[in-house]
Order: sequence, then structure tokens, then C-alpha cells
Amino acid sequence: MSGLNGYEFGKRVLDLAGAGVGLLVSSPLLVLIMWRARSKLGRPSLFRHERAGRHGLPFDVLKIRTMTDERDEAGALLPDADRLTPFGQALRSASIDELPQLWNVLRGEMSLVGPRPLPMRYVNRYSVHQRRRLDVKPGLTGWAQIQGRNLTSWPDRLEQDVWYVDNRSFVLDLKILWRTIGVVLARRGVSAEGQATMEEFFGEGEG
Repeated sequence: MSGLNGYEFGKRVLDLAGAGVGLLVSSPLLVLIMWRARSKLGRPSLFRHERAGRHGLPFDVLKIRTMTDERDEAGALLPDADRLTPFGQALRSASIDELPQLWNVLRGEMSLVGPRPLPMRYVNRYSVHQRRRLDVKPGLTGWAQIQGRNLTSWPDRLEQDVWYVDNRSFVLDLKILWRTIGVVLARRGVSAEGQATMEEFFGEGEG
């Protein structure tokens, strides 16, 4: 237990230092990108999505807008593929739309490394085993992200999240952060095959 407590303390120090420096360095870029997103995609350029945090508690994750609000004749939002513009796709492929989540890290709602925060509606769809991904804070990047991001199937992705929970360490976190740089630069796995983003998780393949 003492080893885990020491890890949690070191992880929080890393989170504060990394998120603080990251926001300071990226703030000019963020201001420019948010202005461009507002002019190309509409307001708000920065918006909130409710996601499941540690222990399944809800929090608002911050993102830069990458889609329009185009709707059909009935007023329903068009599919992601129809609303995702080339500008928005470029932001997603470089993970720039996720940069505001550094603020979530500073607030203690997220960590630099952990399972990615997923919608609250998924929580009741997890198996007992899959629900263990909620034992830690969600992260900007994680073990599943460096294994293939959105190209990985849901069962495999959630299994990788649980593996991280069982094997987390300071060294593993540093390894994930380092490998994330290569994944982002290569722009691999931005969207699932045949999808503009990632397909919905309905609980198939639970185990």
C-alpha cells in the first residue's frame, strides 16, 4: 500500500508539472486554434462533454470543437462523418482538440496517463471486469492509446485499460508518455475503420 501511495503522490506531482508547463507552452497555439475553430465551425469553440471519471463519477471534459452543428430537416444532428470538417479532422489527428484537458489534469479530474474518459452512458454497459478501468483517474493518454487508439476493438481496448490499472507504475507512465509522442506524430488510429470517430460501445464482448 505504501508503494502505491508513493506512486500516487509522484503521479500527482508529474501531473501538476506536466499540465502546468503544457498549458503555458501551448496557450498561444490554443488561442489561435480556438479562434479558427470559432470562425470555421461556430460557437462555442471550447465546449464541455460529460464523461465518467474515477469511480464512475461524472465530470466535464474540455475539448476544442471539431464538428459543425448541422442538422437534418427534423432537427437531429447529422452523423459525425457529415459534421467533421477537414479542419476538425486535422485537429483530431494531431490530438490538438484534447489540449484543453490539461486544465482537467490541473483540477485533479484527470491524469496525464490513464484510461481515456468515456461517456457516462457506457458505465452501466461495462462488465464487472471492465468496470475496473474506473478505479483510476482517466488520462490524456493511456496504454490502450499507444496500442492503436481507435483502431482497437472495444473489448481489447477495455482489457488494455484494466491491464494498466493492474500494472501501473511511474516507469510505465513515463513509457506511455514517451510512446504517445510517436503515435501522435504518426497520426495513427485517429478513427475506427469505417467510422469518422469511434463506434458506439453497447457492451458487446463483455467478459
